[in-house]
Amino acid sequence: MPKPPLTVECPTCSAPVEWSENSPNRPFCSDRCKLIDLGAWAAEDHAIPGNELEDDLFSEDMPPRRDH
Repeated sequence: MPKPPLTVECPTCSAPVEWSENSPNRPFCSDRCKLIDLGAWAAEDHAIPGNELEDDLFSEDMPPRRDH
């Protein structure tokens, strides 16, 4: 008996997504959800936390960040 395909949740809308070649936008369910997520990264709504010490050490050459 074949194993059922792995199913993951779309990070944008939580719809189930089959993790296979049948889902070219995986882990997203659609192009729309993929673009929504990309827009959130571009707007800095998503961020990967950094190390404050490294930010202080390596940011001397950069202008100060403007917070919105």
